Amino acid sequence: MNSGTLSPSLTVSSSAEETLAANGRSFYWARHFLGETHASRATRLYALCRHLDDLADESSSPESARDNLLSTSNAIRTGVTSDPALRDGIDLMHECRISPEIILELIQGLLSDLDLVRTPDEAALLRYSYRVAGTVGIMMCGVLDVHDPLAYPHAMDLGIAMQLTNICRDIAEDAGMNRRYLPTTILGDIEPPQLLLPGENLRPLLWRSVSQLLDLADRYYASGECGIAYLPLRARAGILVAARVYRAIGSRLRRRECDYWSGRVVVGSRQKARITACTLFCAPLQRFFWRPPSKHDSSLHESLRGMPGTKT
Repeated sequence: MNSGTLSPSLTVSSSAEETLAANGRSFYWARHFLGETHASRATRLYALCRHLDDLADESSSPESARDNLLSTSNAIRTGVTSDPALRDGIDLMHECRISPEIILELIQGLLSDLDLVRTPDEAALLRYSYRVAGTVGIMMCGVLDVHDPLAYPHAMDLGIAMQLTNICRDIAEDAGMNRRYLPTTILGDIEPPQLLLPGENLRPLLWRSVSQLLDLADRYYASGECGIAYLPLRARAGILVAARVYRAIGSRLRRRECDYWSGRVVVGSRQKARITACTLFCAPLQRFFWRPPSKHDSSLHESLRGMPGTKT
């Protein structure tokens, strides 16, 4: 091979690494605790999901985005594409035994973002969170060579928890795109412009609404952690670190009284280091790290009946 030329596979791999480092700092931190193969696959999966997300958010128009996503759905079904990023994603699906129906659910979630986003209730929010993030949890099982169906609900719940955290953190950013994911049944019929810089009279309601969603996220985080023993031993710490770093975003948001409009909440390197040290030292001393739960809390999936990976 010419020293000045990269093969397509190496180019995709390098691009995936750069994408994760730039856009997924919590996951980039945690991936270092995975083995080489699993870390590489996790990076490629993140790059694929980011690529799909960019098709939705960075197209020239909603119509163009819809066409691109529908074309991508067809490529997933047929396995035929000339897009290098998508080609690598399809190869990863085959390598990790990831069912196409899972990623097609993800694309359905992204397509729903092209419509008017005014989430009506908690059930709709959970279905959306399943599609755009719970599915990623299921795909991560394949990436980590976990194919026990009993693991899927817990992996799904961890993805849902992270998405709920995202929604609480990114209210202003989403409002800038005319999207409101906070359910009407919790917040009321508030329009996105009111969420960009909320007035004093609206802030107590926002505090209660965001707190309620963070409480809901905590239930899903707890279920996600309960399933950690299904993972390969080395991967357990890495996934726990990622989950707890992400959960810390919600904790910081609470300490700011859910003030999301003053600047994006981030978890700094020192706090990541503290979370990592605590996880590495303490988690192996707890039963859940070694033994999976006797059963999954089916009430968490009442709104997800019939969706791939669910048991209800």
